[in-house]
Amino acid sequence: QVQLVESGGGLVQPGGSLRLSCAASGSIFSINYMAWYRQAPGKQRELVARITDSGSTNYADSVKGRFTISRDNAKNTVYLQLNSLKPEDTAVYYCNVDAFVSALRRFNYWGQGTQVIVSS
Repeated sequence: QVQLVESGGGLVQPGGSLRLSCAASGSIFSINYMAWYRQAPGKQRELVARITDSGSTNYADSVKGRFTISRDNAKNTVYLQLNSLKPEDTAVYYCNVDAFVSALRRFNYWGQGTQVIVSS
């Protein structure tokens, strides 16, 4: 029902920056929230940042002050600006979209993930 196109991952040195993008398309009536999760090898997937339809945001403590989530409602696109990157930020980052595909049906969709490697 919903298709996500993710981009922006890559290799960066500690202290560097990246910007991740995730564009949602398909059968979308409206979007409740968009979020970014990440999963490092051997670890559970964790919420990094979330932005609601109203624009409210929340962040994991480990990234607060360094990462910024934003959204372009007209494009159904969510961004994650990653600044002051640390090696522990290395993970596969996943876009997550909670959408209403009709007035009554809610759908939660995961992107394919994009790799972020922070290493010197």
